[in-house]
Order: sequence, then C-alpha cells, then structure tokens
Amino acid sequence: MERLLHYVWKYKLYPTATLRTTDGRAVAVIDLGMSNTDAGPDFFNAKIKIDNTLWAGGVEIHTKASDWLAHHHDKDKAYDAVVLHVVEVSDCMICRTNDEEIPQLELSVPESVKQNIDWLLYRDVSLPCLGYISEIEPLHITSWLGALLGERLERKTADIFYLLNQYADDWNEVFYITLTRNFGFGVNNDIFERLARSLPFRYIQKQRDSHSQIEALLFGQAGMLSEDIDCYYYRLLQREYRFLQHKFGLLPLDDSQFKNLRTRPVNFPYLKLAQLASVWAQHDTLFSVILEAGNVGQIKQYFRVRPSDYWETHYHFRNASAPKDKVIGESSLCILLINAVVPMMFAYGAKNKRPEYCDRAIRILETLPPEKNSIVSTFSHAGIRVCHAADSQALIQLKREYCEKKKCLYCRIGFRFLKR
Repeated sequence: MERLLHYVWKYKLYPTATLRTTDGRAVAVIDLGMSNTDAGPDFFNAKIKIDNTLWAGGVEIHTKASDWLAHHHDKDKAYDAVVLHVVEVSDCMICRTNDEEIPQLELSVPESVKQNIDWLLYRDVSLPCLGYISEIEPLHITSWLGALLGERLERKTADIFYLLNQYADDWNEVFYITLTRNFGFGVNNDIFERLARSLPFRYIQKQRDSHSQIEALLFGQAGMLSEDIDCYYYRLLQREYRFLQHKFGLLPLDDSQFKNLRTRPVNFPYLKLAQLASVWAQHDTLFSVILEAGNVGQIKQYFRVRPSDYWETHYHFRNASAPKDKVIGESSLCILLINAVVPMMFAYGAKNKRPEYCDRAIRILETLPPEKNSIVSTFSHAGIRVCHAADSQALIQLKREYCEKKKCLYCRIGFRFLKR
C-alpha cells in the first residue's frame, strides 16, 4: 500500500483543495519535489505551504505514522529536512532528531485508484488493459513508444558495453559475437553466442583467404564435423578442422545443443553457419564498413552473400535437397539489422559521444518494417498503430519489462487507466 500511496502523491491522484495536516492546518502543494531513489526521504526539494508558511525540504511517505519510528528515522539526521510526513493512518506523532515535531498529512488512496490497480494487477489476464488502449489519445501512445524504444536501446547498449569491457574495447570482436548470436534467430541464439565466444574472431580473420577453412572453423567448433559421413565436402571440412583445431588449440562444442526441431529448413543451424561463413569470407572488418554505409540498402547488401555451392542443394550434411538459392532472405536481413546492427551502431555513438550514429541507428529502425510476432499483433489488434521496427521494438519492451513484470504503476498506459 505504501508504494501505491507514493504513486498517488507523485502523480497528484488526490483532491488538492481539502488537504489539511492532522492538527487542522491547510496544506498547499506548491512543488511535489523530486523522487529520491537513494537513502533519505522519498522526495526532496519539495515546496509545501502550511497555512501561510512556505516550507522547502523533503517529503516522506509511509502507510502508518509509526513506520517512521520502526525505520528509526527519528534518529537519522538525513530525515531532519523532512517538512511533511504523508501517511494513510496517523497513529502517532513523529519528530526530528532534535525532538521537533514534523507536520503530518493523512492521505487516502482514492477508492477508484484502488479498484483500478486491483483490476490491472490481479485479474487472471495477461494484458487486462488491452480493451482500454483504444481510448487513449494517439499522442500519448506515440510519446510512450518513443520512451520505450529509448529504454530498449539503452538496455541493449548496456549489454554491448559489458562485452566491450570483457574484450578490451575490441568493436570487431564484439560485433562478431553479437552478429553470430543473432544468426541463431531466436531458438539458437544462446548456443550461437557460445560458439562465437569459443572461437575468437582473429582465428577466422587469419583464414579469410579460404572459404572452406572458415566453414571448417565454424562447423567444427560447433561439433558438427564428428560423424562418419560419406561425402567429399564433409570430409574436406573434417580434415581442415583437425588441422585448425590443433593449430589454435580449440575445444569444440556439443552439436546436440543446436536445435532443429520445430525449425523451418531455412533456419537450420547448418545453413545459418554456412551463410555466416560467407559473410566473413567477404568482409574482414564488417562493422567498420557498416559504420560508413550510406543507407540501409547498402548495409543489407553486405549480408546478401551466397554460401558455398554445396549449400545450394543442402540444408544440413546428411541429405541433399532440391536446388535452391540460399542467400539470406529479406525478413532475416531485417531481423539481423534490428537486433545486431542497430544496437551496435547506437552503442558506438553513445560510447564515442557521436550522436549522429545514435540518430542513424534509430532512422534505420524507422525505415524497416515492423516485426511479425504475437506481441506486436496483440497490441496492434488493441488499437496501437505499428508503422515500423522502432514501434515493434518499443512494444516488445512494453510487454517484457512492464506487462510481464506487472509494473502497471510505472506504465503510462496504466497511469492513464488509474487516473481516469
């Protein structure tokens, strides 16, 4: 209840004309103050007028006045600057460390807010507010989507900074890991990242003159060259990997960790590794090239590379298939740009204080079509216009960080619902 009272105070979800202290003095909130997430009062730099006196200082919020004593604020000088104690129940008088009494305001959470928050948080429905979204002004939705996109890019940037710290600010290595992870296309992301971490990018760069050796490194390190298959190309890769494994001291992964079940043939991990090998056979320092690219079409072109001839008639090593062009498709290209290129470009701009790269990253998202998944379709059917990938990324952030975690109090859609 204290958290809800904190929310009611912060967003003024209470009648302001009838506020009085527990001893009958009129209260006017001139400035709520700034929310404090560190030690000390809940709000600081507040301006509160009590009768005809203007006070400036902190505001502390508790469910019961006696919580002040239970938390030992009466002995903590950090709370001496409190000018108003906001409580739902005033069950005692409270003082500063010098025994000076602090004014108290009893503030009840409005019944409508209680009912709405219960309706949001405790209904057995994953997204109880969906039916209400269409009633919200589009301007409010657009503003919230912009903020959510910023949050998502910041989260991804933090992940990239963590990798940079691990790999001594080597942008090419971090891009290699990030891109390889996203070649897993969801179901295999984690094991693809483990593959990249077990096979340093410099080993691939050293063999760049041989397409077959790059394939041998990726397939062998993935544990996919350990069978006895009667195929010339497969045996060639086996021989190449044995040599490179000894040369670099490599320990391969277990290929059983790569998932094929319920995966379309075009997303089989074998084919994705073949496509990835072709990317690195064509480009040495791809991230640098991408940073200099003039437009999205040019970036896509860097990934439109053809795997070796063997993969024209194969999706894996065991059985041949009808001939088919295995160049990365348009939808897969968009996924790679959204989840690998854009976060890396945004992080590069943030790290090096080059805002033009951050702006370019956002513009790329605004030129790509929205992702097609259950999250996006759910919000779209509820009335939110999803125009491009920036919108779909924002909705993924909303679902995962607010809806699934029941953080309705911190969601602007939830706020509009509570305030009505």
